[in-house]
Amino acid sequence: MKLFKCNNCGQLLFFENSRCENCKYKLGFLPAKLELYPLVDENEELYSIYGNESVTRYRYCENHTYNVCNWLVSEINDSPFCLACSFNRTIPNISNDEYRKRWNTLENAKHRLIYTLLRLKLPLYNKNIDEEKGLLFDFMADEKGSEQRILTGHDNGLITINIAEADDIEREMARKSMDEVYRTVLGHFRHEVGHYYWDRIIDNTNNLNEFRTLFGDDRKDYGEALKEHYSKGAPADWNKEFISSYATTHPWEDWAETWAHYLHIIDTVETAYSFGLSVHPVIAANATVLNADINIDPYQAADFNTILSLWFPLTFALNSLNRSMGLRDLYPFVIPLKVIDKLLFIHNVCYTSRQN
Repeated sequence: MKLFKCNNCGQLLFFENSRCENCKYKLGFLPAKLELYPLVDENEELYSIYGNESVTRYRYCENHTYNVCNWLVSEINDSPFCLACSFNRTIPNISNDEYRKRWNTLENAKHRLIYTLLRLKLPLYNKNIDEEKGLLFDFMADEKGSEQRILTGHDNGLITINIAEADDIEREMARKSMDEVYRTVLGHFRHEVGHYYWDRIIDNTNNLNEFRTLFGDDRKDYGEALKEHYSKGAPADWNKEFISSYATTHPWEDWAETWAHYLHIIDTVETAYSFGLSVHPVIAANATVLNADINIDPYQAADFNTILSLWFPLTFALNSLNRSMGLRDLYPFVIPLKVIDKLLFIHNVCYTSRQN
């Protein structure tokens, strides 16, 4: 995520801010520009962009009412929802205070996901408009007394997220029970949207043969593969070819897990680039793999090897900082050479799939 700045007072802003804490101007995110702007009150809950009062006016997304969205909608748009919130099919029961808090967490992650997809310029369709190619989200809770749990997953463009994932305690319990080193809300969104993009930019395209060379044959029975994974677990040497043990389940899961890590890398490097970070360990000045000046926007880099040359020293530094705070490694993964090949493939496919 890049840094944002208040155009009125120069205060640095977070992506989720709806108000500048310095000059007190209301803030709104304009997806067409991918920028967070201070707003000037007009009338009838309409706003203009500070410094451009004579141009288009905007209103907040309907979900701004619930403090879960700061995105703007043009006054000429009939939809009450912004681009990001238009992808919601089901939201939790917001009369339940706990569910409402969890929805806020989910929306923060989903809005960051949509930002990334817009920056990547990937094809993005709404299932309400295009049933075949579109995307929608269901945020659902387990019903009391029901033995059937809501499963987080993807099905033909519909991504379901169990809102229990937005509870830190429940998510940590799930992480431990599944012997995972990493489990976050944003990570779930990135993984599941990977399945969506397999349908969009891999299946029935010229990319399919190379996918099968790298990830395996997607025609393998998915249901049986899941059963085998949960009964036998991953092979002992899985870390030589896969980014996670779950990636060994099926080529679709290998793609989704690797895709999620691709988005982790792109987003984090963009943040480091926005801060102008450099990594130069004092006692390892000549160690090329540990030194980096993060001076490129990863969304503009055609060669993913360049991004990786920044990623490795950056994560070494970030993991070291986390340990200084008594926390787990920020990025507790080792990327083997075969996974690097998969990441390069994903980057190349994304780069060639860009839409203007």
